[in-house]
Amino acid sequence: MRAVLQNDKNRARVRKAATGSAALALAASALLSGCADGGEPATGQGGPARPLDPRTRQAAEHARQAAEQARLAAAARRWGLDRAPIAPPAPPAEKPRITPRDGFEVDGQEEEDLPPVFTTVPTRKKIVFLTIDDGAEKDPAFLRMMSELKVPYTAFLSNYLVKDDYGYFRRMQAQGVTLNNHTLTHPYLPGLSYEEQKDEICGMQAVMKEQFGRAPTVFRPPYGNYDGDTLRAAKACGIRYAPIWDEEVFVDHWEYRDWDRSLHPGDIVLTHFRGPGDWDGTMVDDMRRFLNKVTREGYAVARLEDYL
Repeated sequence: MRAVLQNDKNRARVRKAATGSAALALAASALLSGCADGGEPATGQGGPARPLDPRTRQAAEHARQAAEQARLAAAARRWGLDRAPIAPPAPPAEKPRITPRDGFEVDGQEEEDLPPVFTTVPTRKKIVFLTIDDGAEKDPAFLRMMSELKVPYTAFLSNYLVKDDYGYFRRMQAQGVTLNNHTLTHPYLPGLSYEEQKDEICGMQAVMKEQFGRAPTVFRPPYGNYDGDTLRAAKACGIRYAPIWDEEVFVDHWEYRDWDRSLHPGDIVLTHFRGPGDWDGTMVDDMRRFLNKVTREGYAVARLEDYL
């Protein structure tokens, strides 16, 4: 009987919490934290517990979702966005097969099973993938913005630009961002020999493992330039994928690879770690332009690694 009364009280707390986001969050937390093992609420009297009924669970989940939506809306206003970013769908249960973009293959691509170069991930969902290159600008406001808005992105790092502050990228990694290989010194790779290219790529693999705990399997050639030796060297260094991009966003404009100058489901978008020293604005300004456009056009930002 006490357990039934406790459930009724829990439901009442959740309904009352609908008046504000803070109260919603508190109600959901109180309800769920009352479950001793994650599935049964404590009676408060040391007696037997009773499973939460479906209506109580549903009310708690609605409260949690409403609180999160309100938090994201407040964060969007704080960072000057037109509206909160769209939440991405759940990652696919079966990952798509990644193949080279037509015309981006090299001799021996299929026979040698070389890493594919691609600009779009096969999907029908309205998602895009944000990738950020090199590591020159280390803006703490950018880290706060992306964390508060829960926007996923992938970083491609070059050692000559990140070595003065590995800690910044460790903080980024701690927020769930995947750090990938963009060579040691950002050279024009097709102008180098196979061994020189391998030194650039494998050398960065070693840095990544030492500084960030793992050698990645994803690599982006500087400037998007590569040849057969690039992909052979990358494979020898443990690389499986070599994504480039379909669109590039700057602080004041967008650039497009395709003639239709528009976003497509699964497109990879490029930007750079840049600030006022290079652009007429900050990384926060750059992200504001990016997020306003993709959200306005009905796209969510998904995590690239979830699809590879």
